[in-house]
Amino acid sequence: MDAATGVGLDSAVSRSGGDGSAAGGGGDVLLATFDVPFDVEAARFAVDTAVETGHSLIVANVVELPPLPMSVVLGYDTLDYSPELAASLREPVDLAYSLGVHVERLRVKSFRRVEALVELVKERRIGLLVLGPDRKVVGRRLYNRAARAVRDELSCLVWLSWELPRR
Repeated sequence: MDAATGVGLDSAVSRSGGDGSAAGGGGDVLLATFDVPFDVEAARFAVDTAVETGHSLIVANVVELPPLPMSVVLGYDTLDYSPELAASLREPVDLAYSLGVHVERLRVKSFRRVEALVELVKERRIGLLVLGPDRKVVGRRLYNRAARAVRDELSCLVWLSWELPRR
């Protein structure tokens, strides 16, 4: 965990398809959610884009790190996913892998999820961010805050699963 930002990456699993090589640095597709299932259209769009461009697909679940230090020490900061969430996170990975796309899964733990997502996009030099949590499940305030932050702070392409309200 980076002490300055409170961001930690956990359970990174990398699988490659095709010839085993990842796409070149930068330009990768990041499909992100906030500990809720993916919007089906968002996941499909991210996989299609990765296939068409030949870039890697990074599937990230940005989760809130509990603010209690004992939670981390005792291991309660990493709980198993519900079956619905696990299936939703696994589905685009399996589809992309079956189509020969290099895939990486990340669980990003942070006290500040939106800032952690922005930092991840900048560090990985993402070409397309697909912000794709299921709108029926994710909180509207969290989604709107994240959508505004990525729109205002990032230079990559951004695909949103629903439109932001006008200011």
